[in-house]
Amino acid sequence: MLADKDRIFTNLYGYQDWGLKAAQHRGDWDNTKALMGVGQDAIIDEIKASGLRGRGGAGFPTGMKWSFMPKESKDGRPSFLVINADESEPGSCKDREIIRHDPHKLIEGALIAGYAMRARAAYIYIRGEFIREAETLFKAVAEAYDAGLLGKNAAGSGYDFDVFVHRGAGAYICGEETAMIESLEGKKGQPRLKPPFPAGAGLYGCPTTVNNVESIAVVPTILRRGASWFASFGRPNNAGTKLFQISGHVNKPCVVEEAMSIPFGELIEKHCGGIIGGRDNLLAVIPGGSSVPLVPADQIWDCPMDFDGLKEVGSGLGTAAAIVMDKSTDIVRAISRISYFYKHESCGQCTPCREGVGWMWRVMERLRTGDAHVEEIDMLQQVTKQVEGHTICALGDAAAWPIQGLIKHFRPEIERRIAEAGNMAEAAE
Repeated sequence: MLADKDRIFTNLYGYQDWGLKAAQHRGDWDNTKALMGVGQDAIIDEIKASGLRGRGGAGFPTGMKWSFMPKESKDGRPSFLVINADESEPGSCKDREIIRHDPHKLIEGALIAGYAMRARAAYIYIRGEFIREAETLFKAVAEAYDAGLLGKNAAGSGYDFDVFVHRGAGAYICGEETAMIESLEGKKGQPRLKPPFPAGAGLYGCPTTVNNVESIAVVPTILRRGASWFASFGRPNNAGTKLFQISGHVNKPCVVEEAMSIPFGELIEKHCGGIIGGRDNLLAVIPGGSSVPLVPADQIWDCPMDFDGLKEVGSGLGTAAAIVMDKSTDIVRAISRISYFYKHESCGQCTPCREGVGWMWRVMERLRTGDAHVEEIDMLQQVTKQVEGHTICALGDAAAWPIQGLIKHFRPEIERRIAEAGNMAEAAE
């Protein structure tokens, strides 16, 4: 269990003020000039050494992503950092807590990360529905400017750096990095074909890196405490502390900072007061936000909550948003509900996603009521494979995986419904 002295987000629950003075009292903005003074490449090397992997879902090594940015501009184009605060993944609720209660960690991280990548400015793209969070962030950025921590000669470092807060309009697809860039440019939020990758041509055609809120907010603490400190938590290749968000059928749903690789059962017992009705009442868990496949109770309990551990059980860490479902859950209905979400949020650019996701939801609804034939289970499985991996962005995969997980682990439940509706016999004829 993570000791309090090792927590990065010390005001996660808002017991103290979020403002600049309170943040400085907690250690933020403490001699930021010296952190930047080690040099741009040294910062990137330290982040690489820490083992930090992207906290937004994909888990790409952060330091490596930063190193893709050009060292110098050959044609006069500036570079940009875009921070993804468009937290729209169902089940995820960590970034909003950082912005609401610890915004200066994010702003200081933006300055240091922007400096390391030689960026001219950072754009924080915040989800449209986060009304109060956006108000807090606007005020926090204004505080940082007033204190000389942003703008010309930011934090006395000799480096000029601006931070802009941009409010989205509530589209899930804008959480995808290139769709976010399109939206920032004032265009329809649709993913771009890659290449070119954002590091070559991103926002306004300039070199751009897109990072998650949590990935950027932990940077100042890693530099202050050292890469080896951060790397000491979790298993190899799964380093650091992580914000876990646990919702659903637990006694105390919460957002909690814990060491990576903590077993699922320990996370639930220590922080959530256990499963409602006890461990034997657990049915399944979606461990990383709605886009990853569910894991049945018998496989998840001792599973390490990290990138590799969840991959081994056929799922993923994603944003580390664990949606816990006990035996009162109508599991087919739950996955059908997720299917509807992806149907609703598809941008319609790619045919497999635009047509396939709606089709998958309609079949899921018939399976939910048993108004289908058994062969349609395999047909649905095949269609998910036609959608997965055949779209510009990962929304097609996100729509396919929950259904694949359901068929893999709960096929007997689907067949039972079909039999109870009297459709088994017809199929056999």
